[in-house]
Amino acid sequence: MLLITIFATERTLTQTNIPMNRFSEFNQMEMARRGRIEVICGSMFSGKTEELIRRLKRAKFAKQKVEIFKPALDTRYSDVEVVSHDSNHIGSTPIESSTSILLLATDVDVVGIDEAQFFDADLVDVCNELARRGTRVIIAGLDMDFKCQPFGPMPALMSIADEVTKVHAICVRCGNLAYVSHRLVSNDKQVLLGEKAEYEPLCRECYHAAIREREEANK
Repeated sequence: MLLITIFATERTLTQTNIPMNRFSEFNQMEMARRGRIEVICGSMFSGKTEELIRRLKRAKFAKQKVEIFKPALDTRYSDVEVVSHDSNHIGSTPIESSTSILLLATDVDVVGIDEAQFFDADLVDVCNELARRGTRVIIAGLDMDFKCQPFGPMPALMSIADEVTKVHAICVRCGNLAYVSHRLVSNDKQVLLGEKAEYEPLCRECYHAAIREREEANK
C-alpha cells in the first residue's frame, strides 16, 4: 500500500511540474488541508491512541482549535481523558451518542475521536458532515474484534477516509507483527473492556494456534 501511495504521489508531482526534491514540502501542504478524515486502526497495544494523541497535540501546538471525544463507556484509565497504554493523555469529552459530536464541535479546526469501534453507525455520517464543513477528523479504533470480525463502524470509516494508517503491536508469542487482539478470558460479548489480563496481541498464525489450543482444552 505504501509503494502504491508513493508512486501515485510521484506521478502527480511530475504532472504538476513540482520538483522531486520538494516532495516532502508538497506532502506537508497536502496533510495540512482542511476537511479530511484520517483513520488510525489496528489491534490492542498497537499504539493507536498514542498516534491519535500525537497528532492532536501537534494541532494544538499549531494553534488550531481541537475538540476530542471518546465513548462514555470507556472508563478504563479516566472518565474524562483519552489515555494511551503508555499513559500519555489528553483531555476529552465523553459522549453517549456520536450525533452529539456535531453539537459540541462547532467552530473547531480538528476533531479527535478515540475508541471509535464503540460508537454507533451514525458516526460515519457525522464524520462526513464534519469533513464537509472543513474540519480535520482524526479517528482511532480497533479494526477487528477478538473473533477477527470487523468492529462497529470502523470498516465504513476506513472506506470513506482520506487516509488510513494501520499500526501493529508485536505478537507476544513469536515476536512478529500482531494481527488481532486475542481474548484470554471466557466471555463471548463483543464489547468487553480490558487490558493485558484480558487480551494479548497475536499474529495470524499464533492466533489460530491459540484457538486450537482452547478448543482442545474444552473437549
